Amino acid sequence: MLYSIAAVLGAIILYALFMYFSQKRAVKPLSQEEFVQGYRKAQLIDVREPNEYNGGHILGARNIPVTQIKQRMKEIRPDKPVYLYCQSGLRSGRAAQMLYRKGYRDIYHLQGGFKKWTGKIKMK
Repeated sequence: MLYSIAAVLGAIILYALFMYFSQKRAVKPLSQEEFVQGYRKAQLIDVREPNEYNGGHILGARNIPVTQIKQRMKEIRPDKPVYLYCQSGLRSGRAAQMLYRKGYRDIYHLQGGFKKWTGKIKMK
């Protein structure tokens, strides 16, 4: 019984480490200042759900929820930088991994997500 619990915990830890390092390779986290410097020359994508996006989003952002990234990947150009954000940074990390696996390499995300954003926003 104890070995089973240890094996499951070990598997969870290994999976968490794998996800952490693969995300670290796929996406470069940016502070708000760094994000602001580059997002106007990039594809700015809000990966939150539409209701969150409509409640307020960064000016100029397109809404492609992480749940739709695979189906809507053709809307994202691989030859231009991709700036992602979500509410806290978790979903944008997942979206970055999906894009990275499909050959995208110039991927950034807002550290801390939208909840830490202090710049201009637009409401729908």
